Amino acid sequence: MIGIDLSRNRPEEMAGHELRIVNYFTERMMKMETQDCLKAIDVANPNVGMLEMAPEEAGMKIERLPFTVRLATNEEELAKAVSIRHQAYARHVPALAQSLTQAEPYDFEKGTVVLLAESKLDGSPLGTMRIQTNAHKKLTLEQSVVLPDWLQGASLAEATRLGIAEGRMGRIVKTALFKAYFEFCQSSGIEWMVITARAPLDRQYAALLFRDVFGVGEYIPMRHVGNIPHRVLAFEIGSAKARWAAVNHPLLNFMCGTHHPDISISSDGVFSPRLEIGLPNQSIHAIA
Repeated sequence: MIGIDLSRNRPEEMAGHELRIVNYFTERMMKMETQDCLKAIDVANPNVGMLEMAPEEAGMKIERLPFTVRLATNEEELAKAVSIRHQAYARHVPALAQSLTQAEPYDFEKGTVVLLAESKLDGSPLGTMRIQTNAHKKLTLEQSVVLPDWLQGASLAEATRLGIAEGRMGRIVKTALFKAYFEFCQSSGIEWMVITARAPLDRQYAALLFRDVFGVGEYIPMRHVGNIPHRVLAFEIGSAKARWAAVNHPLLNFMCGTHHPDISISSDGVFSPRLEIGLPNQSIHAIA
């Protein structure tokens, strides 16, 4: 079985072929769109299988990533997530970023988790996302809109505060965070993902086959985010694989045909202590 475990290796300690694979992978991410980035996993080094390992349980192949995605479960991890969140919004929504210098009350609520992507090479934060379910209270977006009847009474999960660090791995980190969101919903019995997205970022979700909750392409001012117009979109978990397969979606194999051990999501643990967090100086860009 051929694979790469970067968690115990610094660059100077890595075997030559493994270092070449990681360098190739990260260089390709800078130049390619998300769907093409995923193809790079299969073509980078056919002699050693790139990041792909031998197929195992459930007939799924296993791929290792140069980073991990997991729940923030301690102060250090939440601090990393908050630093990315703040700087992401500082670049694109400065007025809102002023209120994001510390962890938010939503981060500690029941039914809410914060995801953190971290580099295996040096532990630096690469991305974050917050997921809030409606198991204990209404979604944040419901401060601004009343959801239609077909979502009333359904189990929902809203993704917010999504930000990705600038750099080579940005596109694949964003895709891995989305897969973590999807897997969290599956394991938690969530029926629908629901998100709000401003233009042009809403097109990314439409490409993933999210559907408009209100009028097609309709943007609604969101009171809870400074009345900035957002499109409200939803995605049904149970029919995801069939819908992606029907259109031969480029992410089908990544999402449903591949196991990524480095994406480790459990719906049981939720981080709860309140913190005041300092913000390290990093260059971050906002995704939503």
